[in-house]
Amino acid sequence: MSVIRTLPIAADAAGEKSIVHVPFLDLRNLNLRFSDEFADVLQRVLARGWFVHGEELTAFEKEFAAYCGVPHCIGVGNGLDALNLILRGYIELGRLAPGDEVILPANTFIATALAVSQAGLTPVLAEPEATTGNLDPRSVADAITQRTRALLPVHLYGRLANMAALRSLADTHGLLLIEDAAQAHGATLHGRHAGSFGDAAGFSFFPGKNLGALGDGGAVVTADTMLADCVASLRNYGSSRKYHHERRGVNSRLDELQAAFLRIKLRALAADVTERDALARLYCASIDNPYIDLPALPGEGETHAWHLFVVRSQQRDALQAHLRAAGIETLIHYPVPIHRQPAYAAEHWPALPMADAQAATVLSLPIYPGLAEPQRIIDACNTFCS
Repeated sequence: MSVIRTLPIAADAAGEKSIVHVPFLDLRNLNLRFSDEFADVLQRVLARGWFVHGEELTAFEKEFAAYCGVPHCIGVGNGLDALNLILRGYIELGRLAPGDEVILPANTFIATALAVSQAGLTPVLAEPEATTGNLDPRSVADAITQRTRALLPVHLYGRLANMAALRSLADTHGLLLIEDAAQAHGATLHGRHAGSFGDAAGFSFFPGKNLGALGDGGAVVTADTMLADCVASLRNYGSSRKYHHERRGVNSRLDELQAAFLRIKLRALAADVTERDALARLYCASIDNPYIDLPALPGEGETHAWHLFVVRSQQRDALQAHLRAAGIETLIHYPVPIHRQPAYAAEHWPALPMADAQAATVLSLPIYPGLAEPQRIIDACNTFCS
């Protein structure tokens, strides 16, 4: 049973304090579920004395590829590296060239854009859908130019983007389709998993993800054998054979211990997603407040991974303060869209009113396996008034 953390947090800019009864994410207890197994694999890895590119990584890559339903998985250092190495791999293979345009959503975490920029490509921002927050295929169609070479949708909050429509656009225009699946471990459509819809996909195993390591980690999954071989080389100093370097690569490797931890947690992922879904459905059935707009439940044959449960409110800041006063910790994903970030201020962006509107209204409620007091969250939401 989950133990509730109780600790003070700042209530507002004036410095008033509230007590957290329901943390946004209880990573301690999420991982304590596996403490005995973690201890066993730690001893196993120590006994082998091999800590990078060993048996645990090979086994995890095989198991995660099978889970995603693709032939290849390449473990890397983090989710940003996963996306960047996919793009760099396609440059090495001649499918992309410096300056090519890659279309991505404006309302995602900045890492999606950074991966494009770091590869020497040009990020082009498009609008999210009003209902799901995922990349809007209509906005993508409007953003395609003669320089566009790839689409990079994000399965935001754990729900699959409209991959059928995006695949159609990609095929019509001869574009690569790359999934940012950093939030989508466990998302499916008719039994097909996130990571299997595009030409390649990047995952993050940051501790807060549905499948989270005990440190940084990431993976590339793909059915493209040439890309898989290229990424495997790039992550390891551009080498496929020790001391022989075919490419100017980087050091971005998922270590043995994190791979071993992830193998344990992967076995629990399906049950964890089921529990997240049950919580999401409880929220949707029980929160009834005209000032709070709830996310849409997934359609027939679709599994939403519910990495985040994101509501919207025109009184978002007041709602967050109300929940904080009730001891409920919330976060905003994401308060500043990419085109408003100082890092990209020099770019000439089009108007992106939907991305701006969502940034001003979204609020993420706690949702995770072992959440102890969902009714406290429901009651607090239902007593909010503007």
